[in-house]
Amino acid sequence: MTDGSALHTIGLAGIVREEWFFGVSVATSLAFLVFSGPIFAQLSEPLWFIVIFFWLFAVVLGSALSVVRHADHLAEQLQEPYGTLILTLAITSIEVMAISAVMRHGENNPTLARDTLFAVVMIILNGMVGLSLLLGAWRREDQQHNLHGANAYLGVIVPLATLSLVMPTFLAGPDGPHPSAPRQMFLGIVSIGLYSVFLLLQAGRHHRYFADDGNHHEQHIVSMRRHRSVWHHAVLLLAYMVPVVFLVEQLARPIDYVIETLRAPAAFGGVVMAVLVATPEAISAVRASVANHLQRAINIFLGSVLSTIGLTVPAMLAISHLYGHPVTLGLQGPDLVMFVLTLAVSIITFSSGRTNLMQGAVHLMLFVSYVLLITQQ
Repeated sequence: MTDGSALHTIGLAGIVREEWFFGVSVATSLAFLVFSGPIFAQLSEPLWFIVIFFWLFAVVLGSALSVVRHADHLAEQLQEPYGTLILTLAITSIEVMAISAVMRHGENNPTLARDTLFAVVMIILNGMVGLSLLLGAWRREDQQHNLHGANAYLGVIVPLATLSLVMPTFLAGPDGPHPSAPRQMFLGIVSIGLYSVFLLLQAGRHHRYFADDGNHHEQHIVSMRRHRSVWHHAVLLLAYMVPVVFLVEQLARPIDYVIETLRAPAAFGGVVMAVLVATPEAISAVRASVANHLQRAINIFLGSVLSTIGLTVPAMLAISHLYGHPVTLGLQGPDLVMFVLTLAVSIITFSSGRTNLMQGAVHLMLFVSYVLLITQQ
């Protein structure tokens, strides 16, 4: 009994050391729950605003990174594509909650959903893909991936992205740039429908399209790593997401303050949400690519883009209808050109089943162009 109690104590202490950030997340949630009035009453003070904004952003980002950590454990235990599917759905849920919070607080920002979607696509398909391919191919001549899987992702991403962010530009309805109710309903049904069919194929008869046939020795080594039980990681993944639900509501208030009071560009909120969502997945994808698990990296960044479009667009349209906040989806001018160019280059990059250093450099160049475009608007 004594030995068993000692082992239990050691195991519990290990969990506490591993999950110390959960305590930070809960403590932050309690602080804002009890003292939200005094905290937000002083946002006009520049130093106080900076402290509050980066405090909330860091805690939400840290919680998201913890979600990714447990999703990575689940991915190694459940194997592809199920592990990556859990990761993308969890991060997309955080994104939907964050955008919803900003939409429901303060004045209406009709372009928030569009700006966030555009920023997520640019950060992932250019920044994340470019960095992953560049670092992954740095010590190798090239890397291989399952061509069927990449084609399956892009075959759904391209039409959904075009219907969501390109077509509305040329279909101004009676309410101006905001899509009419029938168009919103059609877009929501198509997005959910295509994404649902894709999930059925990914988790069912075509799951082999998203598995890596190579690197068997490396996969065996990965499978020998020490993991806790699947339920342990699944419960903690959900536990980290609970404070995020509350904290993104709090983060929406300083973001609204910057846009409404300080007159920052409307795209500011979208970029903040995109960075919050893309950073955890970017870290996971880069690690996978450097370890020569390119298929897992592709599952992460293409799956993230697909889930962002397939789930975020219907959610934002539903919130728009419920709260009476109109949304503008169509991209304009240089943004539209960059978006179409990114989709075209992505199709070329993943069309052969092999990637190299040059392709990573091209995607990073497009990402730098996007950053410069933001600073000049």
